[in-house]
Amino acid sequence: MTPPHTAALATPARRGSHPTIALAVVVTCQLMVVLDATVVNIALPDIKVGLGFSATDLSWVLNAYTLAFGGLLLLGGRIGDVLGRRQVFMFGVSLFTLASLVGGFAQSSGMLVAARAVQGVGAAIAAPSVLALITTNFPEGPPRNKALGIFTAVSAGGGSIGLLLGGVLTDIASWRWVLFINVPIGIAIVLLAPLYIEAPARGRARLDIVGALTSTAGMTSLAYGFIHAASTSWGDGVTVVALAAGVGLLALFVTIESRVAEPLLPLRLFAARRQAAAYGTMALLPATMFGMFFFLTQFMQDVLGYTPLQTGLAFLPLTVLLFICSQIVPRLLPRYGNKPFLIVGIALILTGMLALTQISEQTTYFPGLLIPTMIFGLGGGAAFMPLSATILSGVPVSDSGAAAGALQTAQQVGGSLGLAILVTVFGTAGADLSQDTAPAVLAHSMSTAFTAGAIFGAAALLMALIVVTSPHPVPIRPHATPGDDAEALTGAMAA
Repeated sequence: MTPPHTAALATPARRGSHPTIALAVVVTCQLMVVLDATVVNIALPDIKVGLGFSATDLSWVLNAYTLAFGGLLLLGGRIGDVLGRRQVFMFGVSLFTLASLVGGFAQSSGMLVAARAVQGVGAAIAAPSVLALITTNFPEGPPRNKALGIFTAVSAGGGSIGLLLGGVLTDIASWRWVLFINVPIGIAIVLLAPLYIEAPARGRARLDIVGALTSTAGMTSLAYGFIHAASTSWGDGVTVVALAAGVGLLALFVTIESRVAEPLLPLRLFAARRQAAAYGTMALLPATMFGMFFFLTQFMQDVLGYTPLQTGLAFLPLTVLLFICSQIVPRLLPRYGNKPFLIVGIALILTGMLALTQISEQTTYFPGLLIPTMIFGLGGGAAFMPLSATILSGVPVSDSGAAAGALQTAQQVGGSLGLAILVTVFGTAGADLSQDTAPAVLAHSMSTAFTAGAIFGAAALLMALIVVTSPHPVPIRPHATPGDDAEALTGAMAA
């Protein structure tokens, strides 16, 4: 078997134009990246037992991946511009594949978390090139629209596939196979990419490496501080230092972005109040959704006694409704606009989270879990598309890549930091209930965490109301100076 990193360096002759194969290769990469979070989610209880994770530290299996992915996503897109999309795509997939192999063989919690972080780095390098390669390999018009439609369907359906696949692999084999499954897929992508994918021309963008490192380190430090507080206290020295360092590093990141000529995150994207509120909403919604998946997966297996496969099937109504709505809503937006879908969708997500605050050790799947999760599916399918459209409206072509990258970053980082906060609430809530039964303690702690998640949902709804009641955004200046970026951010914060 050819090692992924060796295959990535090979440059065999291309075999002519085969758009169907080219699309299959890049879309499979997107599926692998999207699927990775949910396929691991189902295996969390088995991972916890197998490697001795604590209830709070278990969240690092997800956060190590999403923080690295979200934090380096903008840098990954810029690297593709400079070094070549196809080459960077292949390297990212190779790194992701190798990390999956190492993670599957992990013998300790630290080894698995490190492998998951490297997976996130690989995903951040590979994922931004997927859309660029579709643009390069498919001419504008029906061929490209069809390719983008398939890309969208795979992105929306990846979560559903991950939940089912995670349950099957964990039940039939072991949790390790939720990572091993990436290896043959990744090798196939790397071997086929140079044969069938056309490489676009390289750009001349500069790499803001310092900005990428400070932002990722700052977000990781914040997440570590929140999770550490759950197992110690808010006054613990390590907790205080981690939180202070996180805030300081993120402040430094903003300063860097306001001064460099080609920032990873142009601050002018947040100049209009409408856009700034939309980005905030995009960060808060995944914070709510990540917590729901993380805790309910454990509740179903540890309290209800479900197998991993049964757990995956239990989430199927949610993912089916999410997929159906995500296909219907875009067709209705031209007629009804973003406003009704955005508000109703977020209100449904908040309603689902409020219903889950009533969870207890007596809660059954029907109706206690089925109805709230179905509400989540409807709400997510209704809200995310119009919210994305709002973020990208008024953005000039020169900033469209940065805006799309910022959107994805808000999703990943918002989900990671939100989950870290919910895990802290979860750990603190169960600290004084050691005299109760384990299921009762677990259910009480989750109920408290869901209450905090409902606060996230309420904040998202408030921000969405700002979005839809604000005037249309002022067109963003594509060539603002560094000083203008700083003024734009100050104005957005004041608004």
